[in-house]
Amino acid sequence: MTEVTYSNNGNSLTIALNGHIDSANAAAVEAKINEIRSANPADGITVNCENLIYISSAGLRIVLRLKKAVPDTKLINVSPDVYEIFDMTGFTEIMEIHKAYRLLSVEGCEVIGQGANGKVYRIDKDTIVKVYMNPDSLAEIHRERELARTAFVLGVPTAIPYDVVRIEGGGYGSVFELLNATSFAKLLSTGEKTVDEIAEMSIKLLKTIHSTVVKSDSLPDITVYAKNWVDFLKDHLPENLHEKLKTLVTSIPSDNRMLHGDFHIKNVLLQNGESILIDMDTLCHGHPVFELAGMYNAYVGFSDIDHDNVLNFLGISYETAGELWRKMLRLYFNGESEEKIAEIEKKAMVIGYARILRRAIRLGNERMSFATEVAENCKKRLAKLLPEIDDLTF
Repeated sequence: MTEVTYSNNGNSLTIALNGHIDSANAAAVEAKINEIRSANPADGITVNCENLIYISSAGLRIVLRLKKAVPDTKLINVSPDVYEIFDMTGFTEIMEIHKAYRLLSVEGCEVIGQGANGKVYRIDKDTIVKVYMNPDSLAEIHRERELARTAFVLGVPTAIPYDVVRIEGGGYGSVFELLNATSFAKLLSTGEKTVDEIAEMSIKLLKTIHSTVVKSDSLPDITVYAKNWVDFLKDHLPENLHEKLKTLVTSIPSDNRMLHGDFHIKNVLLQNGESILIDMDTLCHGHPVFELAGMYNAYVGFSDIDHDNVLNFLGISYETAGELWRKMLRLYFNGESEEKIAEIEKKAMVIGYARILRRAIRLGNERMSFATEVAENCKKRLAKLLPEIDDLTF
């Protein structure tokens, strides 16, 4: 007979099915499930199908009756073969059923991209995987997949994940097919592309992103997050500086232009001459000043105190990163005077240092001495910049 085991977690009951369920043993399996339920009343039931090899129509009827008895019933770790049975018979339309995730190792794999919430590894010449920092990241993964699809449909070149995997050692990842794609960071660090070439390709892609207008409810609004950043800093800046910062940020008008949210040379790959975005979990809409602020931080701001930060992060020197940032800014505002570009840079810096200050305060307990130094630098920067700025738009 198929073994039926269980674990009780308060109001949630997990029942594990193992082996085969068919007409020969279905009655006994159902009797065991009912016995377990009687002894362990629960509001929700999770059926772990990790070791379920086959289920017949007799077994499907057991699942259906269980779903009717306990509406909050879901199936997890369902193998592809068994999932196909549930899918073909319509069960995936009437209840929550999750496929099992294949196990993947990234040990020894090259890191080709890195964003706010994960790292991107090359598994082989055809395949990359983004590994999420949060070990319980399935909701984040599915959210990013939807964001990537939104961008792709709107004409922004981005990689679309086709599989979700478990990572050896813990956590989950999204798998992408990218044939021989190379990050801009690697192209620059190896000398395959010059600073001028990378800057030009980056800004061409960035303008494509920013020229894409989205519906306000299709992507998150970055101004909502920005107002939260500013509110967080209320007790960490002098009152006059905080009020000025709050006035500037809240005065930025609504904008439905698409933003990547974490645009830098490790999040763009070159594949067959085409620039492709990865790491789409920060996709949002808003004024481009927020994008430029994030770029300033990636190339300059985060490395103000420790210049090795950018070397460790992007694989290029602090001097090269600064040169790249300045070239990209000039290309983005092609035709504007140096004075105008310098003014726009200051606006990006205001938002950038506000974000770094918030981050330093939140991480202070982990690296107290360094975080304090970073926070003090941000406060000095903001004290100098804020009196010189009347608005943050361009």
